[in-house]
Amino acid sequence: MNIFNQNEKAWDKQVENSTAYTQAVSSESIEQAKNGNWSIIVTTHKPVPRNWFPEDLNGINILCLASGGGQQAPILSAAGANVTVVDISEKQLDKDRVVAKRDHLAIEIQKANMTNLSIFPNSYFDIVINPVSSLFIKDLSPFWKETNRVLKKGGTLITGFTNPILFIFDDEEDLKGNLVVKNKIPYSTLDNLSETEINEFIKSSKTIEFGHTLESQIQGQFDHGFVMNGFYEDDFNGNRPLDKYLKCFIVTKSIKQ
Repeated sequence: MNIFNQNEKAWDKQVENSTAYTQAVSSESIEQAKNGNWSIIVTTHKPVPRNWFPEDLNGINILCLASGGGQQAPILSAAGANVTVVDISEKQLDKDRVVAKRDHLAIEIQKANMTNLSIFPNSYFDIVINPVSSLFIKDLSPFWKETNRVLKKGGTLITGFTNPILFIFDDEEDLKGNLVVKNKIPYSTLDNLSETEINEFIKSSKTIEFGHTLESQIQGQFDHGFVMNGFYEDDFNGNRPLDKYLKCFIVTKSIKQ
């Protein structure tokens, strides 16, 4: 099975279904960003701290990685940055094209997966913004390696990812409000599925997800040349039962050494 192809189709389907992470920002938000009043979100609802960014974004090269949907890239472009957005889903990138045309923004748009950024030269970007998306790739090492390669020395990686404790619970029961421990970490959506069930899953156009260990998500950054200097957590905004007990999303700010 080609994981990237499956997740590409699944995200195209999410655009067709107008899910939350496919909703582009409004023209009002773009106008506010042009006037210096802006924020972006890489998890569910908690904004990235403004002091994680330079005060002035003019001339700053930013890569919005696995970040289609017309959300982060248009805001940062309106705020003055030179923005490139990359995503695996053409329909998610279409959202950025629509906002760029609507609000007269200059955004470079490229289709690629987050583990292969060979379309970009070494040490090109000042900042890489990566909303929660590494759960859609099996091996994080190429992801950390490529983000480090395309960043300038001293450049910043802001990435959101999932606390693996979310994946130990049975997802169907979780959606009913019940916390039932079922899975081991590392985890894959395809774990414990029969061949027939896997074929049915593929036909359903659902995303294949991976529950990575905290070691691979945090130590993995250190192993690939980053030093972490910022951290916060976010939750499902009260929409999942686990919100009563802990926050399921983590955001880190790391610097390329």
